[in-house]
Amino acid sequence: MLENANSAGATPAAYDAVVIGAGPVGLACALEVQRRGLTVCVVDKGALVNSVVGYPTNMEFFSTPELLEIGGYPFPTAHYKPLREDALDYYRRVAVSEKLPLRLYERVLGLEGQPGAYEVVTEKGRLVARYVIVATGFFDVPNRLPVPGADAPHVSYYYKEPYLHMGQSVVVIGAKNSAAKAALQLVRAGAHVTLVVRGAAVSESVKYWIRPDLLNRIAEGRIKALYNTTVLGISAAGVAVSTPEGELLLPADYVYALTGYRPDYSLLEALGVSFQDDAARTPTHNPETFETNRPGVFLAGTVCGGLNTSRWFIENGRHHAAVIASQLGVK
Repeated sequence: MLENANSAGATPAAYDAVVIGAGPVGLACALEVQRRGLTVCVVDKGALVNSVVGYPTNMEFFSTPELLEIGGYPFPTAHYKPLREDALDYYRRVAVSEKLPLRLYERVLGLEGQPGAYEVVTEKGRLVARYVIVATGFFDVPNRLPVPGADAPHVSYYYKEPYLHMGQSVVVIGAKNSAAKAALQLVRAGAHVTLVVRGAAVSESVKYWIRPDLLNRIAEGRIKALYNTTVLGISAAGVAVSTPEGELLLPADYVYALTGYRPDYSLLEALGVSFQDDAARTPTHNPETFETNRPGVFLAGTVCGGLNTSRWFIENGRHHAAVIASQLGVK
């Protein structure tokens, strides 16, 4: 159920809890809160399950459907592992069935007030809340290349589908699942693909059914792979790289820099969340309750791991919802 934004000067809408992030984990949190008789609203700067919208066309999840379910709703699919489109339909149906109040395409700017009487400040108004749950994931902030030309028009940090690139020279930067799948799809769609890998090999973390396929395509010469290679710069002339044999200029009509993503730290800072002094810059929270350093403000899902984005997924992050909701009380 889409909520209307506050008009200027209007009394802010009030809820027991506001969930920031309308992804699968955010929806799971809202379901648990609402089922305890509390009022809730979900606000997101993009679409419903915006990260899933941004996944590649027909992307296959690594998990089976029961591991992606929320709220006890079965996840129907004809596939052993659901596709992106299956998930988009499933999470929409759950949100509609539960009549979750949604405020989409509304960016959160900050958090004011005191515990028990917060005001979530958005670009369209204010939301009064006793509690705030942050389930913003990490997919919206790519790890941009720190080189000249990193934001050139022919550079993308997201891969959608290969069909635009038939006959083009495409450089894929990265060595994990996203880069591996993109390289395979691109070459099968007729692109000339060069894979640039910073390490000595394709990551061992690439799924067991994808990695051999990629290595075989590299071995037969359909995909050119450069290992121990770093990007120096990107221009219309190509991608300049440093290799063990020296510097090269790779022809590139298009570049996919699939170098990973990170939480939106600027938003977390605006919400008053502090960070641990560790390599992952982990947002401060109690690992048992998921409450942050700001009382009444909780974290759920991938955002809990900071830069360690492989610690929490939908499969385990969805369980944060019940833990958090159980602490909010019942009317």
